[in-house]
Amino acid sequence: MKTELPLDGFQVLDLTTTIYGPYTSQILGDFGADIIKIESPEGDPVRNVGPSRSPGMGALFLGVNRNKRSVVLNLKQKIHREALWGLIKKAQIFVHNMRASKISTLGFSPEKVLKTNPKIIYAGLHGYGEAGPYRDRPAYDDVIQGEAGTASLFDERDGEPALIPSLAVDKGVACMAANAILAALIKLQRTGKGAYVEVPMYEAAVSFNLVEHQYGATFIPPLSGYGYPRMLSSFRRPHRTLDGYLCILAYTDKQWSNFWNLTTRPDFQFDPRFKTMTARSKNIDQLYTELSKELNLRTTSDWLNLFKENDVPAGPIKSLSDIRKDPHLNSIGFFRPFEHKTEGKMELPDTPFRFDRKGLPIRRGQPKLGADTEAVLHDAGIEKILIKQILTDLGKKAPKKT
Repeated sequence: MKTELPLDGFQVLDLTTTIYGPYTSQILGDFGADIIKIESPEGDPVRNVGPSRSPGMGALFLGVNRNKRSVVLNLKQKIHREALWGLIKKAQIFVHNMRASKISTLGFSPEKVLKTNPKIIYAGLHGYGEAGPYRDRPAYDDVIQGEAGTASLFDERDGEPALIPSLAVDKGVACMAANAILAALIKLQRTGKGAYVEVPMYEAAVSFNLVEHQYGATFIPPLSGYGYPRMLSSFRRPHRTLDGYLCILAYTDKQWSNFWNLTTRPDFQFDPRFKTMTARSKNIDQLYTELSKELNLRTTSDWLNLFKENDVPAGPIKSLSDIRKDPHLNSIGFFRPFEHKTEGKMELPDTPFRFDRKGLPIRRGQPKLGADTEAVLHDAGIEKILIKQILTDLGKKAPKKT
């Protein structure tokens, strides 16, 4: 399908499962790449998570697998590995999220893949960096939230460790991985040479957390301990109003001055504790305490109207169901209706990207397991007798191209 999308003409062999890898490849697919999802006969385990209209098409799978085709190969069998080598010869990107030792045991180490196709981008989305002693450990979002310091931040603030109720590591690191792959593609365009790109979840999550929490430990010797005090303040949370809650972050001196002028304590804009950003950082708990006292005196809507008029950054607390009714999102068509060929009517959230003021299209629905095996292998020039044997091994007739 010819498009004007940025990655049109690039083919990605996606050997990933669960969330981190599939979300990475979905981003590339949204940009126009042809994503070939290589699955085992059992399929991606996430196919079975969440409500579904048919087996293997659970809601969580649907969330990270649009704009893809599915090919089933049993890489424990020689002829299936031969077929994958045939695909590798013509692809531009090879991405997996197995442990480095496992993918090498299967015969698809970066050295071998790049030797076969010197122009391919080989992306290893590992749990832990292959150079370190943790390299053979399994990794999932919850585990990495614990190891990378995320859970302990809640402990420092609230006295008990906790996990973010979102697949924050999986999704955040996926964005990093997509960026790394795109950078490797630019290198390919400039030099004609492929690259081996590694994006381990653990190191990526630690790097992400330490952007602000390295803090005083940035210096040698340290000027303070780890942890950005404003983030760790127990007062940094949605603030109670007369009838509910809101979130506010006056940041600049001007914004704080505007805020205090709306309160019973306009004098606080001149208080040495709160006058500058440096002073506010040192007195963050006192600042939030006084802020909370004032917010208790008006309703949420009254405050939000005043903040809008006076350029103070603030917003209401919205549930996920509230977001669906949000006038801004609905005015831009964020919630897309989509008719899936096998799963029927759906509603999918938009991508956050726009090119030339246009959103990115959903070119292809999420694939049924193995729906494109025969068509993809045929297009890659795999011998018919080999395709027939693979389909026989899988115990099914050749599926129709979707």
